[in-house]
Amino acid sequence: MLIMEDNSSCSSVATGLPQASFLQRTLERLSSTQCLKLRAEEAAPVAVVALQRYLSEQTEGQQLDSYSYDVTVTDGVWRAKCFVHPALNHLVHRNTLRTGTDISITQCSFVYNERRLGHGYICIEKLTCDAERSAVLPRVHDVSSLPMLVKHGMERSLVLHSDVPLQVNRKHYLSLWNNDDPEGDIWTSGCPPSETVLDVSKVSLLSSLDSSLRNTWKPLPLLVKIIHKSRLRYYGKFGLKIDYPYQVYFEVADQSGTMSLVLWNELCPEFYQRLNVGTVLYLQNYTLKQSYSNRSRPQMDHHRMKTFTSVEICLNPRNPASVITVVSPKSVLPQWGLPEVSYQFTTRSELEKLANNSACDVICLVTFVGRVERVKSKGNKGPEKYWTYRWVHAVDGTSDQPFILELFSSSQAEVFSRICPMTYLVCTQMRVCQVEGSLPYLTSSCETETFITGYHKGQPYVNDPRVKSFIQWTKTLKDNVVLQKTAVGGHYCYPRPPQIFTQSMADASAQVPLVSAADLKRELETLQYREHKKLAIQGQIIAVQYMKNPKTTESLRTEEVSTDACEQAVPDPHNHPVTDSLTSSSPDKSSASSRKRRIQMRKAAQSSLDHGGAPTKRRVRHKNTEEEKEQEEDESDSEEVQHVDQDLQNQSQDSHVLSWESSSWPKQQEDVCEHLSQGGLYQDSVSQRFTFDEKNVLLRWSNLQPTRWTPEQTADTIPPALCPGYYQVTILGINKQMAVDAAYFPVVSSDDPRAVGLPQEAHGNTMLSCLSSGFICPLRNTASHSEAPLPEPGEMLVTASELEDTHVVCILDLCHLGGDEVEILISKVYRVTEVSLD
Repeated sequence: MLIMEDNSSCSSVATGLPQASFLQRTLERLSSTQCLKLRAEEAAPVAVVALQRYLSEQTEGQQLDSYSYDVTVTDGVWRAKCFVHPALNHLVHRNTLRTGTDISITQCSFVYNERRLGHGYICIEKLTCDAERSAVLPRVHDVSSLPMLVKHGMERSLVLHSDVPLQVNRKHYLSLWNNDDPEGDIWTSGCPPSETVLDVSKVSLLSSLDSSLRNTWKPLPLLVKIIHKSRLRYYGKFGLKIDYPYQVYFEVADQSGTMSLVLWNELCPEFYQRLNVGTVLYLQNYTLKQSYSNRSRPQMDHHRMKTFTSVEICLNPRNPASVITVVSPKSVLPQWGLPEVSYQFTTRSELEKLANNSACDVICLVTFVGRVERVKSKGNKGPEKYWTYRWVHAVDGTSDQPFILELFSSSQAEVFSRICPMTYLVCTQMRVCQVEGSLPYLTSSCETETFITGYHKGQPYVNDPRVKSFIQWTKTLKDNVVLQKTAVGGHYCYPRPPQIFTQSMADASAQVPLVSAADLKRELETLQYREHKKLAIQGQIIAVQYMKNPKTTESLRTEEVSTDACEQAVPDPHNHPVTDSLTSSSPDKSSASSRKRRIQMRKAAQSSLDHGGAPTKRRVRHKNTEEEKEQEEDESDSEEVQHVDQDLQNQSQDSHVLSWESSSWPKQQEDVCEHLSQGGLYQDSVSQRFTFDEKNVLLRWSNLQPTRWTPEQTADTIPPALCPGYYQVTILGINKQMAVDAAYFPVVSSDDPRAVGLPQEAHGNTMLSCLSSGFICPLRNTASHSEAPLPEPGEMLVTASELEDTHVVCILDLCHLGGDEVEILISKVYRVTEVSLD
């Protein structure tokens, strides 16, 4: 229960329900205490139903984080919107504090706004994150119907009731994981276009605006069509006195040519989602300014129109307030002479012929969609920003090879999160990336838009001849055949590292950065949820062990992390929970129930890998009574739990067969200061076969944690990954002070999405040749029913002796999967003889 720091009496301030819930009692006690702070010995769990982010307000002293978070919790009776103390932000960064799970609030306070009457909020200062499954949410049917808890006298506080941050100097929320996607109720969509009669007898042509910049006369209205649309740009930063710091570019055209149009600030939430390619606009009270040259532009040669680049049209919310009229398609007349929107669709068979960085549009059928990951934006001087992206494979029938697409968020969150196999995908303004030693791939530009099945209707490209040709091809396909070649999620990284690792002194950013062991530790400590980094480390491979299944440790997520708001303490990076888990050399000691679940997962995954064998007595023995059955299952589970405990301590009884270590490792181990031993391969590292029955759960699994909880979020669980095994590789840093464990997960089948673009050269299947190539040859081919025998793990480990005292450079892929799970995978190993210094 909550313990007050003084003995003041309590009075009820939130009434209307028959019984006082945990949240109601908490607010009552906060209202009665003079210190406005409560500590708890036994706190009832509350469920997190929303987690929202916004730019922090500037404060005196040390700024703990660039962003602040509001969390909405419920005890099943009330909802409460609370502020997350900045010292707890790292729990959000790691996706430990997240929607759909329970937390226990062990310390909180009430904070009044000293400069505004009738405004205040609960600040959560300490909490524990409880079990994986919520105990509160199963009894909540409609979160929005629960009343919002408000302190007496603050019932009119719109901040507590509406989609607005608790820090009142901020007017809107950002997307939880990036700054590009529209987020919240302020973003208007679906408004019908104007049916008003327009006077188009006096309008300016774009060609006349070039000279208008130097004139003082007010330009006439414009009548233009949108032919390109960019993603949103959020430029908020500390000290900027703009409530909605957004900007978006459009390319618009009339009969005289094309020009850039910029939508600014408040007009972005009002109009961005209403203005699409093909939309006709009637613009008044616009301004002109010199064009900003240092920005990306779409490639528009295929439009065959004159492009005016000296000035750009600006639409502002004030000074002057621009008037934007969206013209109904029914009202657009042919005599206006507005051009048709043009596309440049490219087939897969033509891709190799395109020049690097050239633009193209594609339409294709998705066969693989990777998990959504994040990468930190480089060169950003303001608050840190993350790009979100995912890898996609898709086919169009013109080549045996798929399109390899690197899709970044294009401010179309709904489309981006719903990309899945068996859907028709259209991507515009993709840029070609020609990479030596790899198949070409396409990456998003700032002007890329994506559309999937369900969003194609009404788009200007539907009548393009190449689109119609693609649709005809898809009618020849059979779903069950295509489904056999589909996959979702798992680790995926492209392009493959080059054959020779080059560290350029002139341009270090062009290559994978070569870091020290200490730098690697620091990178692991600061890695955030689903953030991906690629690093190189030099040293020697000191030990290799074969592991049958991915790690299935289910973290109980019951850590208490706290900071007293009065103390304003900064979390010690050396005591960061992620660091502790990474540097721990002891095996995980979880509860019996957690181990039991792990056993069940292990059995399910292993059953598909076993090749026959006599049935066990447990399977064939007749159960006379339910008591006998339960007793036998309990005894069997008990034995298996003991077996797993023994496994965790001793690894495996035949570890001498399934492992190798350098003869010098026992001696060198004495001098190692730190061993980062908890990274590796997890269930989330392995892709899953796509099925329509499991579509929704697979999409939730491969997407980022949602901002708001929905009942579907906890309805199903992802099936256990089927993994043929992986190798845990211990790398000793070149100065022999630190070691790190990384997983090597070789490609063994051509059905694996990671097999696309792999070099085809055969190798000797030695441990070093496999680590260098990334695959075991020959790759199995399901389509041709090829079941070529693969070398057994023991056979490969016999060859590991060539790693003895070999100086290598290892390319590592790091990705934070949430909680304590940090994926560390080896994508390639170079001998120093294969490394060149430019």
